[in-house]
Amino acid sequence: MAGFRAGFDHYPRIAMKIDRVFVCLLLLGGLLSLLVPARAAEPRDPYQYFFEQSLGDMNEELEVAREEGKKGVFVFFELDECPFCHRMKRTVLNQPEVQEFYRKHFHNLAVDIEGDIEVTDFNGKETTLKGFASEYRVRATPVLAFFDLDGNLLVRYTGATSGVEEFMWLADYYLQGVYKMKDKNGRPIRFSRYKRMRKKEKASRS
Repeated sequence: MAGFRAGFDHYPRIAMKIDRVFVCLLLLGGLLSLLVPARAAEPRDPYQYFFEQSLGDMNEELEVAREEGKKGVFVFFELDECPFCHRMKRTVLNQPEVQEFYRKHFHNLAVDIEGDIEVTDFNGKETTLKGFASEYRVRATPVLAFFDLDGNLLVRYTGATSGVEEFMWLADYYLQGVYKMKDKNGRPIRFSRYKRMRKKEKASRS
């Protein structure tokens, strides 16, 4: 993108040089964040209010997501003994504003990477939850994975996010298609870079 010629080192001075499309995306991300209620609400069980009940067939999950007008399928690869998974569920996935936003845009699933429950993967192959996780080489948990409505993995983030804000930014990163963009050197704009941009954009407004 031409707008990345100046880099990100001094954001306030180069803001006017950034490509208009990317600026619009950042502004859109800010507007999406504003749609989230500011006042605190009581935490709610993520397995009831965030995750959908699995159908056992990933192609059926895609069909439901399409019918409901969702933008993709979000998969939370987890492990019972994973402290970071539990932290995400206690501090992020249990927040009503997160639950409402993600349920509006995504079909959300939890996958136990050691689970023996039989499922059918996106390619129609019968496997187990453990086998499904192995297809994507999931080792460390949690893994936050965003699939498009054709079952293609487009965005993957390993580890717990720092909090609600970062988790919402990760959704924006997928929804705005930033993962498809490249800088002036032809390198993909990774989430870590997008996150720095969002932090600087937020600081410039304060």
